Amino acid sequence: MMSVPFEPAAARDWRFPRHVAGTALLVTVGAEAGVPVATLLRGSGLGARDVADPRREVTAEQELRVVRNLLAAAPDVTGTRVGSAYHASTFGPLGFALLSSPTLGAAANLALRFIDLSFTFTIPTATVADDQVVVRADDRGVPDDVRHFLVERDLTAIWTVLHEICGSLAGLRATWDPSGRAFRFPTHWLDQPLPQANTHACALAEALCRDLVSPRRGRDTFTGQVRILVAQHLESGAPMADVAAALGLSERSLRRRLADAGATYRGVLDEVRSAAAEDLLAEGLLLDEVALRLGYAEASSLVVAYRRWTGRTPRAQSASARR
Repeated sequence: MMSVPFEPAAARDWRFPRHVAGTALLVTVGAEAGVPVATLLRGSGLGARDVADPRREVTAEQELRVVRNLLAAAPDVTGTRVGSAYHASTFGPLGFALLSSPTLGAAANLALRFIDLSFTFTIPTATVADDQVVVRADDRGVPDDVRHFLVERDLTAIWTVLHEICGSLAGLRATWDPSGRAFRFPTHWLDQPLPQANTHACALAEALCRDLVSPRRGRDTFTGQVRILVAQHLESGAPMADVAAALGLSERSLRRRLADAGATYRGVLDEVRSAAAEDLLAEGLLLDEVALRLGYAEASSLVVAYRRWTGRTPRAQSASARR
């Protein structure tokens, strides 16, 4: 049996930011069931371009809206069907870290350590009982109307990825509890070396995971939500009214809640624009295109803002990135 105990999940509830890949998967399954993309995204504040953008983050509430739209339009689509569509690659660097982990037990702990890089709404726990690993879904706080679907989806996704990272190893089987809220498998599998184990690759992937979660964990939940919505509205200049409406708030309430968190709307907007500018300039985009992507009417406005953020000009940054 694995000598190191299971770690607790890094997130206590499901209200963490998430990559758009999980929402894109829901849209793909819905489209296969004949549901138009516009119907699946209705009321989420997301468009088809957002779902196709590999940089995009979404709020948990936005993904939850897509879940509800899917269930309303295609009630025959089960959580099992959606969960089985997940692969390690769906999780980006976390999936690569799982694949390259030395053992199944190490991969399980790594997944718990970076659970906020997943798409789960039912926070999982792993325990050992009677020589069996028991993986449970904690559905406390999950809305009633989507609870069954999400428990089914999340546990199926966990099992699908566990089975995938075992690769050619034969014999790994799960026994599902009648409640549908847990599955179990023999503990001897925890020490089983994984076929794609690679110490250096795993260390690199885990470092990437830390880089991704560190900024998120340094923010309070509300400021993180605002930041995501600002990024989604950048091309239109991210008007405060639009972001407030997406949160169901007035502009005054938005200002007050940000102030309570020690932030300002302008500060969040500058932070998001600055980070996006660095990425776009590094890709070699022309200054005019970068300005448009950040919601500026002309490149000169970007130049002024960029100098204020960094003390450099965008052209200097572009030249540095090309070296």
